[in-house]
Amino acid sequence: MTSTGRPRDTSVQSVDRAVSILQSLSRGGPSGVTEIAEALGLHKATVFRLLATLESRGLVEQDTERGRYRLGFGMVELAAGAGRQSDLSLLGRAVCRELAARVGETVNLAIHDGLEVITIDQEMGGATISSVDWVGKRSPLHATAAGKVFLAHMPEQQADEVLGRGLAQYTPHTITEPAHLKAELRTVHERGYATTSQEHEIGLAAIAAPIRSPDGRVVAAVTVSGPTFRVDDDTVPSLAEQVRQAGERISLRQGHRPRP
Repeated sequence: MTSTGRPRDTSVQSVDRAVSILQSLSRGGPSGVTEIAEALGLHKATVFRLLATLESRGLVEQDTERGRYRLGFGMVELAAGAGRQSDLSLLGRAVCRELAARVGETVNLAIHDGLEVITIDQEMGGATISSVDWVGKRSPLHATAAGKVFLAHMPEQQADEVLGRGLAQYTPHTITEPAHLKAELRTVHERGYATTSQEHEIGLAAIAAPIRSPDGRVVAAVTVSGPTFRVDDDTVPSLAEQVRQAGERISLRQGHRPRP
């Protein structure tokens, strides 16, 4: 029991201790189990157990000869991922703000994570009805315009694996047949943008285009979304061209140079 009389949340305590171990290794460099335990005031058995978990995820590594632990390359990947998202938001913000002001709709930046997309930045347009904050929210790949962009540019085997897991139905308009979606993804790849209309939420339509890294990989997507009475068959062609150009501009800012 804690001093407040409530049961201790052991899972949170373990996370806190694991983070303390990582911080200790960051400050002090390679250390043994005993050194870490003494520095943090923990039992050696507890430190050893947490180190084993961290090692299994690549966050720490052990020098087998000396038995000392150091930060692993998994930490480098996490830091790089945070830096990429932050840099991407900064690089794309002016372009997204300009696009939102021009089209009057919400503009989002999204990245791919597993079977989902994550919105990392958002700009609101003047015609936006609601002020829903999508930043940090996750959405399914197959039912979103940004997700279709990522699926369309994945290696075919990887896309097939995603589609083979089953496509959840969110509305009556969600595409749940893999063959149907694969045919649409080929079109997305060819024309340079993806669309959805009420596939994830009733009344919402969206258009997305890829953002590329210097080596040409699709690392993010820029999306315009709005109500279906404004984002419809009549307005999609013009909006899609503006979204596609925004994606190209952000890609250029990232150092991508399209092949002639």
